[in-house]
Amino acid sequence: MGPGILIKSLLQGSFSLMVFGWTQIIMDIQPLIVLISGEGHLHGFTHTYVGAILIAIFAALTGKYLSELGLKILKISKTNNLISIAWWVVFLSAFIGSFSHVLLDSIMHSDVEPFFPFTLDNQFLGLISVSVLHKLCLYSGLVGAAIYYGINWKIKRKL
Repeated sequence: MGPGILIKSLLQGSFSLMVFGWTQIIMDIQPLIVLISGEGHLHGFTHTYVGAILIAIFAALTGKYLSELGLKILKISKTNNLISIAWWVVFLSAFIGSFSHVLLDSIMHSDVEPFFPFTLDNQFLGLISVSVLHKLCLYSGLVGAAIYYGINWKIKRKL
């Protein structure tokens, strides 16, 4: 979620962190089933760019309404009206979520085949160490949170 928080801080209302997070959850349902059942390819089709396209579409179509409901339940809105997230924001957030998930998992998991069915090679594997990858995710989230709250603090101060 760290990179998603950084992207949210930079794009603000043009990015939905909830849809991004929902996409992350959907991406890992297939590996969860493999871990529970003990059968199948841990990072299978869902961790390919072709699979990521399909997951992004599904996540966008379902995530729009779930996110809008979540924002209402969390009372993020200043009114009781349902907050509407634009479709282009939903799709952008879902595609960033699914593609970044494949990329980051490709760096750290040897069984990910991101360009399947075109090639089984994973040129991203080991691009950086897993430790550095985890730190980049953590630090991007911390920097993103600081930027997000800094911008919002400055906006509220001007009002």
